[in-house]
Amino acid sequence: MIAEILCVGTEILLGDIVNTNAAYIAKELAALGINVYHQTVVGDNPDRLKSCLEAAFSRSDIVVMTGGLGPTYDDLTKETVGAYFGRNMIMDENCLTTLKSFFTKTGRPMTDNNLKQAQMPEGAIVLHNPNGTAPGCVVEGNGKTAILMPGPPREMVPMFDGPVREYLSQFSDGMLVSRNVNIFGAGESMVEDRLKDLMVHSTNPTVAPYAKQSELTLRVTARAKTKEEGYRLIGPAVNRIMEEFGDNVYGLDAISLQNAAVELLARKGLRVATAESCTGGLVSSRLTEIPGASQVFDCGVCAYADEIKIKVLGVSPETIKNYGAVSRETALEMAKGVRKLSGADIGVSTTGIAGPGGASEDKPVGLVFVAVSGPDGEDVRELRLSRGRGDDRENIRYASSSHALNMVIRAVKKL
Repeated sequence: MIAEILCVGTEILLGDIVNTNAAYIAKELAALGINVYHQTVVGDNPDRLKSCLEAAFSRSDIVVMTGGLGPTYDDLTKETVGAYFGRNMIMDENCLTTLKSFFTKTGRPMTDNNLKQAQMPEGAIVLHNPNGTAPGCVVEGNGKTAILMPGPPREMVPMFDGPVREYLSQFSDGMLVSRNVNIFGAGESMVEDRLKDLMVHSTNPTVAPYAKQSELTLRVTARAKTKEEGYRLIGPAVNRIMEEFGDNVYGLDAISLQNAAVELLARKGLRVATAESCTGGLVSSRLTEIPGASQVFDCGVCAYADEIKIKVLGVSPETIKNYGAVSRETALEMAKGVRKLSGADIGVSTTGIAGPGGASEDKPVGLVFVAVSGPDGEDVRELRLSRGRGDDRENIRYASSSHALNMVIRAVKKL
């Protein structure tokens, strides 16, 4: 069974909103074992929508659509789909009753154009929408199926999770099961060099790399009848990767470095504090964006000025005089200082030159020192992060914060 995702909305084409619907639907279809080979975005234009619909059905059995179900003149998805299947638009009395009830409960006036939201292609399966005014529908004909859902994710996601998933389950003869091995500090070329035989010759499961900023995810995916069978198929490949890159693996199915750090700290009952210069609070920001961070995060000191490094973090003036604010020695004293200041189990620090100014021949843009201090001792890493591009500053800051989070994870794993 092959499906295609077709998202309708000029606002998506113009970049006014990010198309999170397609990503969500693609993941869920994969989990159901339904293949997706194409995704398309089209504006609110009936001729172009018709053309996209015809192209989609020429290569797919199911077209899953979002958007264009609203009350305004340019919301024409249902009408276009109805015309494709040769169906008249008729008033669905249940939809009309639900629609009237919605406006009564919310105390809002119902205008005449809202009535079109209760109209459906003749013979359609109605998908009720308790989170908005636009019901969805399923239209079947000539061995093809169109599934129409509203565009707002808060309405689309519950609809997919409920009636759409139930409907699609009849086409699923299995499922795709995946595990993600999260790697930091090993590039894509290195990973492929060491795992090329596994990546090239594995068919079920498959092993695929996905590079992200400063890190890499290896997704191991198996097609199976059940989730349990899928995990059995995946197991040997996951174990091989973990053995090959043990020191570089920061998590299994981790959402992010910060998620992995917070979860690991919480599991071990430990707390962390940050002392940041070049990252300007980015490490603490990434930690505290995770729910539950209050259990593991004590404080963050943004010490841009040397005086703050000295007065607040206890960095020795002689250290800065002799080695500079951007140095291995200063980074280590910052990490030790914030740990002492806060009473946290682990202190982590960053100091460096994010650019574009402030560099010298000895200390170029991209030179960063990251240090960690904990019960098991101290560690300092020297990083050279600049690639000589115009966007270096933010890349350097983000990469530095990632290294800091990874060093926290490594330190916690030792305890």
